[in-house]
Amino acid sequence: MQNYVDYAVDMTTQLLAIDSPTGYTKKAVEFVAEEYKRLGYDPVITVKGGVLVELGGKKKDDGIVLAAHVDTLGAMVSEIKSNGNLKVSALGGMNPNNAEAENCRIVTKFDGIYSGTFQLNNASIHVNGEYNDTKRKYEDMEVVLDEAVESKEDTEKLGIMVGDFVCFDPRTTITESGYIKSRFLDDKLSVGILLSYAKYLKDHSIELEHRMYHYITVYEEVGHGGAASIPEGVTEVISVDMGCVGDGLTCTERQVSICAKDSRGPYNYDVVTGLIKAAKDHAIDFAVDVYPFYGSDVDVALGAGYDIRHGLIGAGVYASHGYERSHRDGVKNTLELLIAYCK
Repeated sequence: MQNYVDYAVDMTTQLLAIDSPTGYTKKAVEFVAEEYKRLGYDPVITVKGGVLVELGGKKKDDGIVLAAHVDTLGAMVSEIKSNGNLKVSALGGMNPNNAEAENCRIVTKFDGIYSGTFQLNNASIHVNGEYNDTKRKYEDMEVVLDEAVESKEDTEKLGIMVGDFVCFDPRTTITESGYIKSRFLDDKLSVGILLSYAKYLKDHSIELEHRMYHYITVYEEVGHGGAASIPEGVTEVISVDMGCVGDGLTCTERQVSICAKDSRGPYNYDVVTGLIKAAKDHAIDFAVDVYPFYGSDVDVALGAGYDIRHGLIGAGVYASHGYERSHRDGVKNTLELLIAYCK
């Protein structure tokens, strides 16, 4: 199993290096699709821009989808200020308190990519007497460009305009003790895990009892990732997303989390029970939790009218929507649960 964990972490690391804030995911999607092809599958890129892959299986009329999303948090230029710096609007739940002082890239439509830093307005504490008391809000923060600009006109001459995407540095680090630290583990870590599961099935020539699909969605961070493209005959969809770690929850970064309920309601009883049984039967280190502030692609699929059973699992992730941390053991336990449950 160790080589599949290594592969999952390697795929995650490569994917994290590709900027993909929600709405700007084409390059990341192409990377994922090419990797599925390299593994011997025939992925399809949907009209919406996600990746749908059939992995085989006997019963086509009782199929299962494993869904993860490749889009991440980010921002978009909403105004070029008179000083040449950029006011931005959040894409998804990027919290300005957490993003402060992060390096970023501004992707123009026609004139390349520029770098900058996301800062509080008047960011020098030796100058700004209100620095400590200022609440971090997007209207009080700006991207300071790494270019010699002093006016709105200077910035416009670079080709930067309203609507350009702002991509934040993931700062990916893998420690010797096995911790995986990065922005955007939500949900690129799960995409790496699904690729590893696909590799496992191919390497061992496994034909599953039920038809299996992987669905790598986009626009999950803004609430409509799983709203389309679920194949005919599918009766069960499991979102492989991050497992929450924090006060009042039992999961750690080294476990696989099984979600029993999130902010939109309970997950399917039979699916949750089946996941727990598979974990127990195969001595997989797991936790069951209720996520207080969470929604998933499978919630959205139900809201779109799909008649499915739904579930949610994921490797434990600390500091969600911030500088996140998981562990190789969490990857291993998540992969083992997928193998045990789906066989």
